[in-house]
Amino acid sequence: MIRLALLALALLAAPLQAAPTCPPETRVMTYNIRLDTPADGPNRWELRRDLLVAQVHLLRPDVVGFQEVVPGQLADLAAALPGYARIGSGRDGDGTAGEASPLFVARAAFVVRSSGQFWLSPTPEKTSRGWDAAFPRIVTFAHLRRRSDGARVLALNTHWDHIGAQARLESARQIARWIAANRQRGEALVVLGDFNAALAEPSLQTLLTEGGLTDARAAAGPHAQGSSITFNAFQAVPAKGTLIDHVLTGPDVTVRRWHALAEHFDGRVASDHFPVIADLILPPRGNASNSARAACQGGD
Repeated sequence: MIRLALLALALLAAPLQAAPTCPPETRVMTYNIRLDTPADGPNRWELRRDLLVAQVHLLRPDVVGFQEVVPGQLADLAAALPGYARIGSGRDGDGTAGEASPLFVARAAFVVRSSGQFWLSPTPEKTSRGWDAAFPRIVTFAHLRRRSDGARVLALNTHWDHIGAQARLESARQIARWIAANRQRGEALVVLGDFNAALAEPSLQTLLTEGGLTDARAAAGPHAQGSSITFNAFQAVPAKGTLIDHVLTGPDVTVRRWHALAEHFDGRVASDHFPVIADLILPPRGNASNSARAACQGGD
């Protein structure tokens, strides 16, 4: 009896093994904000700017890839999002004019180690238009380090051509080659963008295969929610369309949730695209254990 009592006391005194806790999540977003043009009338930028900024403030992404951002909009976003580092500039002229595909990175979450942009063309180092594209197209990139644990990420943001099918295919090949040449050891990989292509198009399939990437929507499984249409043509409930805005991730990234946010404000939308967000678990830094990451597969 005494031995049983002592055993019980020993069990009570022994520290309980803590269940593995989930590593910190990183939220990424891709958002084509529609360029500022008076031709949009009641949907012009000045009348929807505050709606769009409010979405970003509400969703609080750590990394955002915007597309179709002309200089005035770039200034507006920088002023409205002071907690973000802005990366990237225009695709035309000397790199300050025309549409940009910038990355905005939350300063509290990440340190920008290095960054830049290149053109999707046979001459990526200078302003240029590639293949059968209607316009010059660019990629903005950043090598990031997470402040909380040192995890590293290579983030890319792009906007593929809406006309040139060959340009989209060559863009996929070029990005895959660039990733292979520039991704650093230990970096997780995230590619954001308006690809002007459904997932089944050969261009995107080429990028997935040759770039070693996974579609975040598919990876999220039952935790992928929201609209199946991302180009809405300024319709709160688009009657038809497809999903052309994508979040792609490297093989060592766990996707907990994916959502195409078909939000409207009393029938008005903030852009002619819906934003897409994904909550990610990045690979552990150094010799950190994978047990917590494995315990947190899937969403809540």
